Amino acid sequence: MRTWSKSYFSVVKFDFNRELIFNSGATCFPANQWALIGECLSDVKCTKVINLIIILLRTCLLMLKMGSKTMIKWSKRITSAQVVQLIKAERDIQKTMVIFDSATAEYANGFRHDHQTFSLMISRLISANHFRSAEELLCRMKEEKCNITEDIFLSIFRAYGRVHKPLDAVRVFHKMKDYQCDPSQKSYITVFAILVGENQLSLALRFYRNMREMGIPPSVTSLNVLIKALCKNSGTMDAALWIFREMPNRGCPPDSYTYGTLINGLCRLGKIGEAKELFKEMEAEACSPTVVTYTSLIRGLCQSKDLDSAINLLEEMARKGIEPNVFTYSSIMDGLCKGGCSSQALELLDMMVSRRHLPNMIAYSTLIHGLCKEGKLQEAVEILDRMKLQGLRPDAGLYGKIISGFCDICKFHEAANFLDEMVLGGISPNRLTWSLHVRIHNIVVQGLCTEHPNRAFQLYLSMRTRGISIDAKTFDSLVNYFCKKGDQHKAAHLVDEMVLDGCIPDEVTWNAVVSGFWDRRKVREAAELVQVELIEESSVEHGKMGPGKQILQVLEKDASLYLPPRMALEIQQDIHVLVGQVLCIFLLR
Repeated sequence: MRTWSKSYFSVVKFDFNRELIFNSGATCFPANQWALIGECLSDVKCTKVINLIIILLRTCLLMLKMGSKTMIKWSKRITSAQVVQLIKAERDIQKTMVIFDSATAEYANGFRHDHQTFSLMISRLISANHFRSAEELLCRMKEEKCNITEDIFLSIFRAYGRVHKPLDAVRVFHKMKDYQCDPSQKSYITVFAILVGENQLSLALRFYRNMREMGIPPSVTSLNVLIKALCKNSGTMDAALWIFREMPNRGCPPDSYTYGTLINGLCRLGKIGEAKELFKEMEAEACSPTVVTYTSLIRGLCQSKDLDSAINLLEEMARKGIEPNVFTYSSIMDGLCKGGCSSQALELLDMMVSRRHLPNMIAYSTLIHGLCKEGKLQEAVEILDRMKLQGLRPDAGLYGKIISGFCDICKFHEAANFLDEMVLGGISPNRLTWSLHVRIHNIVVQGLCTEHPNRAFQLYLSMRTRGISIDAKTFDSLVNYFCKKGDQHKAAHLVDEMVLDGCIPDEVTWNAVVSGFWDRRKVREAAELVQVELIEESSVEHGKMGPGKQILQVLEKDASLYLPPRMALEIQQDIHVLVGQVLCIFLLR
């Protein structure tokens, strides 16, 4: 049997070929000699070697994850407080896991993770969206007979809700009893709220019925979530109001959240009158409206074009000491811009900034759309610059509005500049803004053809490179420009690409191309020869309608000489038809 000294396992590292290298002075062997170690493992007497191999593997894993040749040096007596302190101090989740595992790597120290270290590690994992590892730690807690409390499950539920995975939250909820943890009212309501928040309404209502069947009594919190679910659908709004009226009879008086949910639902459905009445009732019942309630009602009033009432509510908030938030200001700005009062919206933006509320993407987008709609492009560009200085990145929709505004006033050069800025900034349209993206590109190319034709052609080439479809009007503009310039070959090439893209040239485009070629002497002579041949053949054959072979050869030869090859092949059938029509004309004469 082979014997191994501890010196072989003194230093371990990973090379880039993912081979294990064992160094001891001049001694070195690669990972393919693990078979030799296997011989040792097959011997029952080699318990020391087995222990060394276990330590070795753990060391390799630690060093691979830590990216360092130094190991964590634990004290002889490890405590939970030390592990918790190290885990909290480390920001990298991989290194945190290494710290967690290395604490129990040496069984000699007798340390075992408890509820505190397990719950902290699970919290760190789900914060980094490492859900699988977190659930594996749950299984490990069960195997090590560590107490699993409801708080751990609640944190996992909320994490799944944060990443919009409500079905996974339900799955983990149903596994609670497998870990000897009975769900309480708090767990039921948490999962129920996640389902409602993710619009899983049918599943949420089934979950609520199951909650009641399990003996969970109704509470203000659970009824508030139920009302929120019913307010999402116009068909169940009456049911939400009925539950609201029944809440006092069940010992659950409505609170500010209940009123706010109903007011928001009514405003969303356009029932502003009922929302106003509920708002007055709320104040009469000594339920103080929150900024969310005010914002919901202000948004509803702005959508119903009642700007005066919305502004009065904003002033009422100031009198009551309720500070408006970004969404409150954005709602009023949206109403002002839609009402053609973008100047007042600008003043509101300055007021918002003076009160140390940074505008969000919605506020800037609302204002830029309103300014462009009123033709105030200079102010819109200034808002766009302020937005970029704040660190917000405009999307393709915002650029599209500004570019369309410049196109409307025939400033195509400025529009092209913003197109270039958008492309250089790596801003790409999404599925919703793609059609606008295609339209403005074509409009800019058509506009540039009159004053900046070279730039128009460069933009056309860029469009083809980026897969942006080109419409027939854009092709017509470019073909007309090159025909006037005398560049007939480029014009013919554009017509060729036009046909390949499925656009049919109209009569104006064909006239432009043919007129340009007609001015050339060779083309004119060929056409005169065709005319002579047609007259001679029609006079000899007396009434025969089909064209002669010689005439077809002449036309096909001329097509191959003066048109692109692909187009020449495609119009051969048209040549036959054309010759037949011309012969008919001459024979009828």
